[in-house]
Amino acid sequence: MKNFVYQPQRVCSKQISFDLDEENKIHNVKFLGGCPGNLLAIGKLIEGKDAKEIADILRGNDCGGRGTSCGDQLAIAIDGALKETA
Repeated sequence: MKNFVYQPQRVCSKQISFDLDEENKIHNVKFLGGCPGNLLAIGKLIEGKDAKEIADILRGNDCGGRGTSCGDQLAIAIDGALKETA
């Protein structure tokens, strides 16, 4: 399992970390900062799911007119991790 750490842009969370296993399933998603209840729920909902599928679902979600969200930033982080492991 490989760990990834991402510094999100234009959102309340300051860091996103997660693991990808050899089958590109996502595990141990953690957000530093942001809306704790919502971000804990995202981590629980996506645990063990296919990383590409999760990125496709979360990509483009907006928070407060920022043009991005913590979920969107997670999608960007996942996209980068998948490119790195390809």
